[in-house]
Amino acid sequence: MDMSKMPVISLRHDDADALGQQLGDSFKTYGFATVVDHGMDLALVSKAWALTKELFDLPESEKMGGYDKALAGQRGYTPFKTEIAKGAEFHDLKEFWHVGRTVDPSSPLATSMLANIWPPVPGFKETFETLYAEMDKVGARILSSIARYLELPADWFDPVIADGNSILRLLHYPPIAGDAEGCIRAGAHEDINLITLLLGAEEAGLQILRPDGSWMDVSPPEGGLAVNVGDMLQRLTNHVLPSTTHRVVNPSGERSRFSRYSMPYFLHARSDFPIATLPQCISADNPNRYPDPILADDYLKERLIEIGLLKA
Repeated sequence: MDMSKMPVISLRHDDADALGQQLGDSFKTYGFATVVDHGMDLALVSKAWALTKELFDLPESEKMGGYDKALAGQRGYTPFKTEIAKGAEFHDLKEFWHVGRTVDPSSPLATSMLANIWPPVPGFKETFETLYAEMDKVGARILSSIARYLELPADWFDPVIADGNSILRLLHYPPIAGDAEGCIRAGAHEDINLITLLLGAEEAGLQILRPDGSWMDVSPPEGGLAVNVGDMLQRLTNHVLPSTTHRVVNPSGERSRFSRYSMPYFLHARSDFPIATLPQCISADNPNRYPDPILADDYLKERLIEIGLLKA
């Protein structure tokens, strides 16, 4: 399989089936796709970057005001060197802030959805609620294309992700310091959710693991998105669409003195959705790996324990 150069896919496509084929082929080959023409407001994204830097420039005491260990990192602040990749020996060199969904009080999921925590940064709440909604729309469009690729109705995922526990993560990788021996910015891992939309991947460092054990750099054009399959979608499709191991490596030379910022949007199924293998993804050559369905919320909790954010 040729995995030397990932195609760049424009979402500005008149043929929905052709777009689904392009995205599906890239996901099937790489577990990733690089996407442009996503339609998000560039001024909004620019403001979000400025506010992200302002957030992480706050004194540690102010950032810690948004930290609640009982929330398992699902909302607000998670301090530097808290998260660890599954099976890794060292913690990641990152800190982050999570923004979640605000659901209508009438929703049956309203009582189970965690409330957001907002930092003392002017304009932060309004900007990131808007960006959250924008990324939610882009993610839904990509999933609609994937539904076509899987020979499902184009709107199949709509009820799956309605009021889903999706998370917008604001990530800061500080300059590499002397205590980084054995650590990297983000250890090799797979994402938990359905798909991840990543803004900021044009900065060097993101790599995916090829089947032959080598690492491939992933860097979309400036302003574009790196989009990847998560473990929930891998499980749903019985590995037809793979959740590829990826990492963020430390920069070398002059770049090690600079911070790296990125904004992944982890698009989740609603917490009460049963993840059951799609029948069309089961065959004699690809028998069902997951005969027992699992609720999305139960699966999420299992994985949060594995990465050290939730105690068993």
